Amino acid sequence: MNEKEFYSVIKLPATKRYEYFIKKVVDWEEVWGLYQDGWAMTKDDNGNLLIPFWPRKEFAQYCAIGEWEGYTPELIELDKFLNEWLPGIKKDGYKPSIFWNNYDSAVMEVEVLLQDLKRELDNY
Repeated sequence: MNEKEFYSVIKLPATKRYEYFIKKVVDWEEVWGLYQDGWAMTKDDNGNLLIPFWPRKEFAQYCAIGEWEGYTPELIELDKFLNEWLPGIKKDGYKPSIFWNNYDSAVMEVEVLLQDLKRELDNY
């Protein structure tokens, strides 16, 4: 990915970044998180715990600043994300924060994210 493409994607509205996330994680069969002695987490305005995910290593690395300084991008295989991560997140009462860009993200219910990913997988 070149720099121009990177910055054009990172500046998209959260809903468009979410659509990009769905297509790209299915294409590449990978999801990225940030890790340092535990996975990066944050809270929404209501105090709900969120776990951020990105479609590419470069986007995750871009967000390893502030409270996540020193965190490194970690790969999660799509199959593991679908079958282990999302059920675990739901059980723990967390929500996925999709494609944070240091400004905003698409915060989704686990069921919606799972449904959207499965729908995209049906295209293959």
